[in-house]
Amino acid sequence: MSNKTFIPAGETPPASQIGATLEALAGTIAARREAGEESYTHRLLTASPDDVLKKLMEESGEVALAAKDVESWATSSLAAALAFEDGRGNDVELEELAVELPPEYSEAVDHLRYEAADVVYHLLVVLERYGVGLDEFAAELNNRMTDEERPQGAVRLHENQVNRGK
Repeated sequence: MSNKTFIPAGETPPASQIGATLEALAGTIAARREAGEESYTHRLLTASPDDVLKKLMEESGEVALAAKDVESWATSSLAAALAFEDGRGNDVELEELAVELPPEYSEAVDHLRYEAADVVYHLLVVLERYGVGLDEFAAELNNRMTDEERPQGAVRLHENQVNRGK
């Protein structure tokens, strides 16, 4: 577990953190179909499909930009460390170079995580809107893995349901 996360005292962790979280979120999204117009999720599920699809595209773009920010902080830190060592006349191998990342790097990683969560939420709304459950989605992902990669007992699609594009 990351040093950025914790499990509240007295709570028992599920067998799969991401599995339990996605199942809980998918259940909440499904339940919001019956909520009123005051619910953002309800509006995404029932209004024009363009609303949720535009939002998913927007959030996906924000993930890409956030990832570029992370990369930028990492590479600029590496470049600065190399320039510093070169300026001191040191010939340093990359494996030997210790790079101290600035606080902005960690902030950029946190922002990437935030934007990625937005993408997953909006993706789950789209899947719910069109009747694709988590098991079916998991089966699609599992079908793309080799036998060695796929978890034992993982759900899969029937061969007649495998559809690769249009």
